[in-house]
Amino acid sequence: MRKPGRWLGWTFTLGLLGGLIALAITKVNVAEVGNTLGAVDPGWLVVACVLMASSFLARAESWFAVIRAALPEGRIGRSAVTRGLLIGMAASSVAPGRVGEAARTLVVARRAGDARNTLATIAGTVFAQILLNVLALALLALAALSASSLPGARSGALAAVLVLPAIALVALLAAPEALRAVTPSERLRRRLEWLAGVLVDARRGLRALSRPLPAAHAAGAQLSAWALQWACCYTVALAFGLEHHATPAAAAAVLVVVNLTAILPLTPSNVGVFQAACVAVLAGYGVSAGRALAYGLVLQAIEVGTALALGLPALFREGLTPAMLPGIWRRRTSAPSTGVEL
Repeated sequence: MRKPGRWLGWTFTLGLLGGLIALAITKVNVAEVGNTLGAVDPGWLVVACVLMASSFLARAESWFAVIRAALPEGRIGRSAVTRGLLIGMAASSVAPGRVGEAARTLVVARRAGDARNTLATIAGTVFAQILLNVLALALLALAALSASSLPGARSGALAAVLVLPAIALVALLAAPEALRAVTPSERLRRRLEWLAGVLVDARRGLRALSRPLPAAHAAGAQLSAWALQWACCYTVALAFGLEHHATPAAAAAVLVVVNLTAILPLTPSNVGVFQAACVAVLAGYGVSAGRALAYGLVLQAIEVGTALALGLPALFREGLTPAMLPGIWRRRTSAPSTGVEL
């Protein structure tokens, strides 16, 4: 049953990419894209790379604050958390889906000493960061909407991305008690009790958000990461000489929209969809499709290149290779135990 599903996913992805390529051929001036890329200012690109790398490190600091509050008795150091996050960013840049979150959860859980009993809690800390990301996206969207830079249709997408995590949070908080109240057969009851225990441990990952100092530490670092990434988006616009069209509000709109389209990425780093989002947003500022496409290509190259440049050394520093991650994940999550699993 897995093979038909896999082929269906690949067929859909290739169809999407084919459509984007056809759109590029018919609507984008390829010569303009090449000329725009040839005229880019390399100095601004270096600054953009530094800003992107700094945003990754700020995200790692935020995650460390969340993990330290969730597992105060643990021995997971800041460097291990940073490596885990960088490995996750690299994994997301080369694989479709939400592989990065699973990869960083696994890497950090290995450092906890008892991975099986901490895996759910580490996963909960990832969800805590998602909630902080929603806050950051809302603030960026306000900055973009204040300049009328997001089309009306995007407002509905923004509302969805704000509401869905809230629903997931309520479910996570209420599910353990709801599952324990169910009285099915003995076998199903044991499974439900196990699931309730997993959710309780995952809920522990949100502990930082309920404590003033850890919450301020985590939120401050995460919002700083988004501010640095916002600055990176604007710096790339400066590299192309688009400052008279692509304002800081436009950079905020680009960052919001590309992240909305990446909620369920179909391709590694959402290649193709990322560029289409850039073209759609920048068109509202009078930027031609060719120049906007060149902007999207370079912005994504900076993100992916930075993720790989930082993530691959972190992966080897952990004594792992990309091929080892799936096997370790299966060993951590397959066999039942009395502890916590995911």
